[in-house]
Amino acid sequence: MELRTKKTTVMGLAKTGVASARFLAQQGARVTATDMRDETALATVLSELAGLDIRFVLGHHDEADFTAADLVVVSPGVPQEHPLLRKATEAGVAVVSEIELASRFITAPLVAITGTNGKTTTTTVAGELFRANGFSTYVGGNIGDPLIDLPASGEPVERAVAEISSFQLEWISSFRPKVAALLNITEDHLDRYPSYQAYINAKLRIFENQTADDFAVVNRDDELVWQAAQSLKAQLFPFSRRHELTEGIFSREGELLFRHHGQELSIPTAGFRLQGVHNLENIMAALACCLLLGCQRETSLELLNRFEALHHRMEFVREVADVRYFEDSKATNVGSVAKALESFENITLIAGGKDKGGSYAPLAELVQQRVRHLVLIGEAAERMQQELGDLTATHKAATLEEAVQLSADLTAPGGVVLLSPACSSFDMFKDYEERAQRFITAVKRL
Repeated sequence: MELRTKKTTVMGLAKTGVASARFLAQQGARVTATDMRDETALATVLSELAGLDIRFVLGHHDEADFTAADLVVVSPGVPQEHPLLRKATEAGVAVVSEIELASRFITAPLVAITGTNGKTTTTTVAGELFRANGFSTYVGGNIGDPLIDLPASGEPVERAVAEISSFQLEWISSFRPKVAALLNITEDHLDRYPSYQAYINAKLRIFENQTADDFAVVNRDDELVWQAAQSLKAQLFPFSRRHELTEGIFSREGELLFRHHGQELSIPTAGFRLQGVHNLENIMAALACCLLLGCQRETSLELLNRFEALHHRMEFVREVADVRYFEDSKATNVGSVAKALESFENITLIAGGKDKGGSYAPLAELVQQRVRHLVLIGEAAERMQQELGDLTATHKAATLEEAVQLSADLTAPGGVVLLSPACSSFDMFKDYEERAQRFITAVKRL
């Protein structure tokens, strides 16, 4: 892709927009960066881009910047049906996401990981596995640094691993990972997509440009994923907790078995630091991606036996009066909460927050079987009570701190108090990390 002197517009100056504008300017493109926020709100961003030849249009968008451009790079936060993006495509302008732009300049084998839940853990584990095996590796995408920072740095790497969201996949055209992984699909982001199927279709685009020379790592236990996988062009490489596989990686009592082209590797799980059924799936997916691209069994096992849990994903906080407290603030949808509930018994579950539009019904059986007390907070409390409140003893709390104290009073010795909200945090907190810190602080005060 030749960018020199090309008229390019970057829409949205969040993290990926800033990185894209910087890269385009470095490549000699004529860059316009536009955002609905004004100079005051974007002061930090403007200082980051100071000294680069970039024209800024702030506080509004100009239609001509879209219809007369050669290329528009759109931030993932901008909905696909935005009128100016429609006008750009009608005018024959190429509209791409930052990952599409980045992929045109990345030469290393790319592992791209998506799914409703588990993306960050799987991406992080995969990156660490490659590094432990001696590959110089870039890890980015929806986690940490934008993917475009890799070609911008000019540094040669041997492997690239990217967490990819459905939003980032909306504007791809040639994005083609050597290994693409789809971990699971459950209802999420229904405030963004017109239907659940539209969300599913966005996720499946990760495989769109793969060929028979590439690999598709897919969850055999997720019927939606497995059904969709049957029509893919790439070589299917499933992972499973429930099925024995002739080709793929699966879990058997105390070990993972990796089978590929008639060869078999056994990887014992007893020493794994990451706990929970969801993490077993994440590890299988990460191992599949890495073993297919040259990693070795012994080095990979050593890494897995020392890899700790990521913050805010089923993180153990402390034990008080024979009750264990776990913080799972990153669980912002029903699917991730289900995995957390599968990992414990005798649970007091703190849930609620800003409702994302999906149904809570998929949690019903697990709540009935495993949750002794349900403590609800935030805007979604009323609807969660309507859908789940009859299944177990249900309580409401005005604040997270009140919920923690109430949970401590209610939970019998041997039980678990779990913050796993199934909702976003924006009704009460800046983000899920602030919610996590408030929970940890409240638990430490008990």
